[in-house]
Amino acid sequence: MAGFFHGFVRESLPNYLSNLPIPDTFGGWFRLGFKDWLSLVPPTAIVAGLGYTFYLAFCPHGRPQPSAQANHKIRKNEAKVVDNIDIEDIAEKAAFCRCWKSANWPYCDGSHGQHNKETGDNLGPVVVRKKAA
Repeated sequence: MAGFFHGFVRESLPNYLSNLPIPDTFGGWFRLGFKDWLSLVPPTAIVAGLGYTFYLAFCPHGRPQPSAQANHKIRKNEAKVVDNIDIEDIAEKAAFCRCWKSANWPYCDGSHGQHNKETGDNLGPVVVRKKAA
């Protein structure tokens, strides 16, 4: 096994890499044929795969993770936040917040847009409409 690995690293790999059709000039890339481009696919895939693996290993915080707690600021002194709104008090329609980020609680002010962008979530408001008579 060691002999195979030694031969591969010392002879086969350098021969393979030295035979890759890498042009000397920028314009040379446009003169490569189909077989030349095809021979560049495996090393490009290996470099891309290694780059992505290193990215995942050393940059695991690509997207912030939401905390387990949804409500961070609304009436924290209460055991449970409950709002009662009479349907008669709604003009035509009302949008109620579901992300707990609204400064106009319990009504939606669009704060879920930033929340969705940061967490990859898909929250939106609950929209209540009066039934047309």
